[in-house]
Amino acid sequence: MFYFVYILPAARRRSPLDTYLIGLDYGSESARGVLIEVATGRQVASHVHAYRHGILTRNLPDGTPLPADFALQNADDYTEAAFEILSRLGRDRTVEGIGIGFTASSPLPARADGAPLSRLRPSDPHAYVKLWKHNAQAYADAINARPAPFLANFGGRLSGEWLLAKAAQIAAEAPAIWAETDRFIEGGDWLVWQLTGREARGLGFAAYKAQFSGDTGYPQGVVAGLDRRLATPLPVGSAAGPLSPQWRDLTGIRGRATVAVAVIDSHVVLPAIGAVSPGCFVGALGTSAAYLYLSDIQRPLPPGIEGMAFDGSMRQLWCYEAGQPSFGDTLAWFVTTFPRGSDMQESFRAYNEEAAALAPAAGRVVALDWWGGNRVPFADGNLSGLLAGLTRQTTAAEIYLALLEGLCFGAKAIFDLFPESGLVPERVLMASGLARANPLLIHILADVLDRPIDIPEIANATAVGAAIHGAVAGGTVSTYAEGAERFGTRDIGRVLPRPDRVQAYRSAYAVYRDLSRQKPLHAAMHALRRLES
Repeated sequence: MFYFVYILPAARRRSPLDTYLIGLDYGSESARGVLIEVATGRQVASHVHAYRHGILTRNLPDGTPLPADFALQNADDYTEAAFEILSRLGRDRTVEGIGIGFTASSPLPARADGAPLSRLRPSDPHAYVKLWKHNAQAYADAINARPAPFLANFGGRLSGEWLLAKAAQIAAEAPAIWAETDRFIEGGDWLVWQLTGREARGLGFAAYKAQFSGDTGYPQGVVAGLDRRLATPLPVGSAAGPLSPQWRDLTGIRGRATVAVAVIDSHVVLPAIGAVSPGCFVGALGTSAAYLYLSDIQRPLPPGIEGMAFDGSMRQLWCYEAGQPSFGDTLAWFVTTFPRGSDMQESFRAYNEEAAALAPAAGRVVALDWWGGNRVPFADGNLSGLLAGLTRQTTAAEIYLALLEGLCFGAKAIFDLFPESGLVPERVLMASGLARANPLLIHILADVLDRPIDIPEIANATAVGAAIHGAVAGGTVSTYAEGAERFGTRDIGRVLPRPDRVQAYRSAYAVYRDLSRQKPLHAAMHALRRLES
């Protein structure tokens, strides 16, 4: 098991009266925590803990083989990570608030006392967390075949990554497990339950991933008994409760230690980067990519955009959500499969250096960015990636560049849907790992969008965003704007489009757009999925 602790240099000696915030960022492979000093807003320390069992795609921990396309996790890895992070960052400290960002949709079946079924049925795949990467598209398709009012705010389509489809899969393929399931709950909400002893679900998870509506509740008649396995959610920034006595004993944390309801990881970053006002278009670029548009006015969902909700991401704002299911994953696949160095970092460095010297669409290669299926605008997890224009003269760097460009073209296909529906982005921000780690990608994206892109210069942005949610829930600050000012980014860089490349990318994007809309191509990809291996 790997973990890393980084202690930032102290500006002054700690006083017994010092108070802190803790933000937890639960990703696909590991969890990260950050400790923030309330008085100064400084990040005092951070800690990363890799999940003991990682992502389960081939076998369960006991060796039970998994079906194809399963992507699971062990819920006990989440509490182990919480113990390691909270005890290392918070021991003997007075903590005012704790916030949590979590991958979604990553639900698990649990008993009424919170025990995950994976602990009780370790040999059954359906007893484990179904990670966001786990795609139950066939069950989503079956639900989509019966159009219902609850899909009105989601473009009439349910994604195979979301909670309803995963619940339907368990009920159909493992009815005994479904019968034992008292609560079907997102991993982030489950972790809050463990830390506080109170089941307190976040509205963002419920609205975006389980189609909850404040007017009608959860959808009815989709999966038998699902509604009694869910609970009414709380708006973003709500207090789930104080850290429980058991967890205080385990971690040595003192003070109020108010735990906020969990927030979707790509949404939780908003206050850390100053995206707390209408008109912000935010991209969270990581393993996958999520795009959020904030508005104080409710408008009909733009065609192709995945969903919208109020009070689920930022208080008193509507947040429209879209995304690409494979983003950094796609680039990682390429440099791992066709390495240019002794490790991934060295390969990325070599490919980026060579690609940066190439002209737009060098090699006349265009990539469709569907390595993990397509979320927007087709909501089809069975689509797959494509490289078009390959010849015997095509180089590896030209393919890598095409992958970068394809990701940016996919982002533009999403971006353009908003102004077409009257939701005009006034400011574009890109955050999370790749926004800072791959400058070439951001330069290409600015060229493709033909818009300036702001890059918040802040370490551990997602965990800091989670900490700000803890500050709001605990009363350390009264608004997210105040939390952003006190604890969020201090510096923002800006990347401008390069006029000589903008026109070239318009032409290449037109090819991407036309290719992506070819229905026979979609049918061919579906047929390939059905081929026997």
